[in-house]
Amino acid sequence: MKSSARRVLSSVLSTLLLAALVTSPVAQAGPVPIVEQTGFDRVLGQRIARAELYARTRPGFAGLVVHDRKTGAAWRNAHSDTLIWACSTPKLAMAVDLLLRDGSGAIELTDEDRALMHAMLNTSDNDAAHTLWNRYGGEDFASRFPSYGMTDMRFTDEHPHHWGWILTTANDLDRLMNFVLEKLPAQHRDYLVGELRAVDANQQWGVWGAGPAAKPGNKNGWSDDNDDGSWLVNTVGFVGPGERYTVAVMNNTQVIDGGFETGVETTTRINRILFDGYFG
Repeated sequence: MKSSARRVLSSVLSTLLLAALVTSPVAQAGPVPIVEQTGFDRVLGQRIARAELYARTRPGFAGLVVHDRKTGAAWRNAHSDTLIWACSTPKLAMAVDLLLRDGSGAIELTDEDRALMHAMLNTSDNDAAHTLWNRYGGEDFASRFPSYGMTDMRFTDEHPHHWGWILTTANDLDRLMNFVLEKLPAQHRDYLVGELRAVDANQQWGVWGAGPAAKPGNKNGWSDDNDDGSWLVNTVGFVGPGERYTVAVMNNTQVIDGGFETGVETTTRINRILFDGYFG
């Protein structure tokens, strides 16, 4: 097939797919996303529109942010500022805090501390995070999280003021990831990029769905912390050459039985739509 014919066929198929999504009952719950005028190229703009329409067909709702660090273009959907339980994603903010405090001389991280930090990033080890939280300040950690971009985050009176009970937004997680990539000293940035690109299999979903060509890195979080026992499944990370794009998806599945699997499917598929094949 000639290249011109392939382009026409691709355009027709994209149009049919968007039409099918737009006419679904769930997709009609909100206006069709207009991405072309947000600064992304046409192809990525179409992918963002498809990802947003897909998210609307899924159980519950998802906050979604896509950010191009090179051009400054950003797509934030209607739920990007909705507070959702952060689950394990604040472990990334804890790592940022520990590295900065160690670098300033405020604390001195031991080899054991660094092994615990690796564990909480690589496998999302809760015990490692508990140990570091209690050892290096507890709730005082969170007083610095807004300076890393998490300006929406908050605790509640109903739950302990602890890393595992933080409400935050997809906007917060995107700002946190951009702080890591743009404001940390190079040695800390490189360490965290390396950790997030080498996460264990239990976190190879969500942003990881962008595919190997995207060279993704991510920190994920998941828990059945809603009052009714339904699941929250979150992912934040980066993709592309030079970690050009950041992505945050916070999925309040509102599903109890099978909620984790539902959220993993939703967050991974969103990132697959966005970036799988986009980088060649």
